[in-house]
Order: sequence, then structure tokens, then C-alpha cells
Amino acid sequence: MAEQRARTQDRIATAVLTAIAVLTCLLLVAIIAKIIISGASKAFDLSFLTGKPQQFKEGGGIGPELFNSFYLLLLTLLISTPLSLGAAIFLVEYAPDNTFTRLVKTAIEVLSSLPSIVVGLFGFLLFVLSFGWGFSIISGALALTMFNIPILVRVIQQALEAVSAEQRDAGLALGLTRWETTVHILLPAALPAIVTGVILSAGRVFGEAAALIYTAGQSAPALDFLNFDVTSLSCPWNIWRPAETLAVHIWKINSEGVVPDLTMVSDGTAAVLLICILAFNLIARLISRRASRKLAAE
Repeated sequence: MAEQRARTQDRIATAVLTAIAVLTCLLLVAIIAKIIISGASKAFDLSFLTGKPQQFKEGGGIGPELFNSFYLLLLTLLISTPLSLGAAIFLVEYAPDNTFTRLVKTAIEVLSSLPSIVVGLFGFLLFVLSFGWGFSIISGALALTMFNIPILVRVIQQALEAVSAEQRDAGLALGLTRWETTVHILLPAALPAIVTGVILSAGRVFGEAAALIYTAGQSAPALDFLNFDVTSLSCPWNIWRPAETLAVHIWKINSEGVVPDLTMVSDGTAAVLLICILAFNLIARLISRRASRKLAAE
């Protein structure tokens, strides 16, 4: 009787959990399909992807915003990844296990869940006002770096901690220093998880808006890719110019309401943003699977 009851409870629990999983997946697919279908006419239009935004007439594009999003992402990863890697290696391999280290790890976990608008306001007060950099790419990149470092440190920490202790002991037994063991044994073993974490964090940074509204600004000067004068507003590589991104563009045009074809532009921008983030996730999965197979084969 007890066995029959346990089987019945197991079937009910399995059915409920399956229904929740299916409902969640259907909801996610519906949201993604709605955004992509609504913006498909714009998202796959080359003139929209490369054109300049317009305020009071139809037919504007998102060329500067698309470039700014990738440029800010690149700068953020170039700054945050080495810092996060170094901090994670120190916390896992070198820092003593004491109260201070545990407090640091707790602080990192708290900062990783900090609302992005708080980071944006801090970046506004520090970089835009105190440092006098104004609304600029460098202000936005550093604000995103503060937003990204706690997440990356936590991801890299978990990747390094997942490497078995036997591999550490084997390296030390062979006469390697702790640094040599970390570089030649631990990092290669943890690399698939680290790369996956970096790419997934890139997707989160790419879609960030709140932190950039207060740091990178809400304007997108027309860019001339043949202009290499880094002091010019039209130079794409000028880190001191304001840079509106895709996510900020969606917020801006909907809040101002002066674009005649607002719905089409907004839907198209959202579709492009979603496709890029999905691509980041897909690339992360492919790299993780390929790296896992390669390590398993070795």
C-alpha cells in the first residue's frame, strides 16, 4: 500500500514538474517569437541595420547604435576580464581562508546582484561628474566593468573550484610552483567554463540600458569610419564621445515619442538586440560542448 502511494505521488510530482517546465518553455518561445516576428521586417533590412536614426521622419536606422553596442561590449570585456580573472585566481588559489576573505566573497556575491541603475548612478557621479569625462564611451565602459566584474569573478571562481584537488596536487608533486600549476593545469581545465561564463556575461552587458543612460548618454553622432581623428565626434573609435546603444535607443524613442514609425523602429531594434543575445548564448553552448569533448578525448 505504501509502495503504491509512493508511486502515485511520484507520478503526480513528475506530471506537475513537467507541466511547469513545458509552460515555461512555451512562454519563453512565445516571447521570443513575438519579438522577432514583430521586428523581422526591420531586423533583416540592411538599410535599417546600417542607416542613421531619425527623429521627426520615417525610415531611420540603427547603424551607430549597433556599432556602439559592440564597441562598448568589446571595451568592457577588455577591461573586466583580466581583472576578474586575476581576482578569482587570487581568491581561489592564494587568499587565506579567513574572515576577511569570506567577507570579500560575500561582498562579490552581493555586488553581482546589485541593480544596474545603482551602478549607473554611481558611474554618473564618479566618471561623468567627478572625473569630468561627461557622457562618453569610456564612462559607459567603466560603469559596465563595475557591473560585470562581480559576475565574472564569481563565474571564474566556480570554474576554478570545480577542478579536482588531485590535479592541483599532481602539479605540485611534479615540482611546479603554485603559479605554474595554476597557469598550466588549472586554467586549461577550467577554460571551457570560463569562456562560457564570459560569453554569457557579454550577452547581459550587451543588453544593458539603465547603467548606460547615465554614463554613455542618449545621443548617437553620425559615424565616419574613414575618420581616424580620435578627438572628433564622428570618429567611431573616439572613447570620449557619447554613445547611444541599442537598449538605450529602445528606451529613448519610446519615452520621447517623436519618431513617426516608432513601433516599427522599436520592434526592429528589439529583434536585433534579442538575436544578438541569442547568438551569444548559442556560441557559449557550442564552445562549451566542443571544449568538453576535446578535454574528454584527451
